[in-house]
Amino acid sequence: MAGKGGAEAPDYSVPALEKAFDIIELLANQKDGLNQGQISEAVGRSIHQIYRVLQALERRGYIFRDRPAGLYFLSTRMFELAHRHEPLRGLVQAALPSMRRLADEIQQSCNLGVHNAGRVLILAQVESPASFGFRVRVGAEFPLFGTATGRALMAFQPQDRINQWLQASGIQDEKADMERALALIRTAGHEEVPDGLQPGVTDLAFPVMGPYGDAVAALTVPYVATTYSMLDLATVRRHAAQAAAEIGALLAPGELDTR
Repeated sequence: MAGKGGAEAPDYSVPALEKAFDIIELLANQKDGLNQGQISEAVGRSIHQIYRVLQALERRGYIFRDRPAGLYFLSTRMFELAHRHEPLRGLVQAALPSMRRLADEIQQSCNLGVHNAGRVLILAQVESPASFGFRVRVGAEFPLFGTATGRALMAFQPQDRINQWLQASGIQDEKADMERALALIRTAGHEEVPDGLQPGVTDLAFPVMGPYGDAVAALTVPYVATTYSMLDLATVRRHAAQAAAEIGALLAPGELDTR
């Protein structure tokens, strides 16, 4: 590269880093995963050239691999890193105002979960303004199909993606039962079940629909039925559905797309 006066400027490129960015940017634009051969072809590099880069990105948590299918996906690692900085950006920034309004209206806590590497990751949580409530820690992870949040997320995905994650979750023997459960969630528009860990808590989980017609997150209210509960379950359900729809309406392509 020529610098001022025609002198040759030093080349500060870092080939391995360039390959890593190529792969991350490629997977960020993929609705579904890609295998090693597809990644190699798309970035114009040989499988040998990208093999160690894929290993390093997977080891550091920036991508993850669906081992049965051999497909690579972008994780939420960069999303998590971005949200260590103020002001909050992306999905959390879009969701928090609606979540705060919801918590005030229903006097209950609520949380926002996303799918990450086969598990549910809690990205945001707003505590109940009442004297008593139930909270979930931001950063906590839970089994994908073992929670209302995870099932609400997966019920509103393309069927091929559901099949992939049923297989990856190791519950292939229960596939028919889970598919029936997911179909019921789609019909109802949300998941509503007693919490598996906390007696007296009913989990209401609503999908936050993204610009591509599938769920990018799930808004969950762990409804506590006590003398502190100011609203009945039906009213809370209605408010939570509205809040999830409000958040989804903000996720226009090119603005708050988290893919």
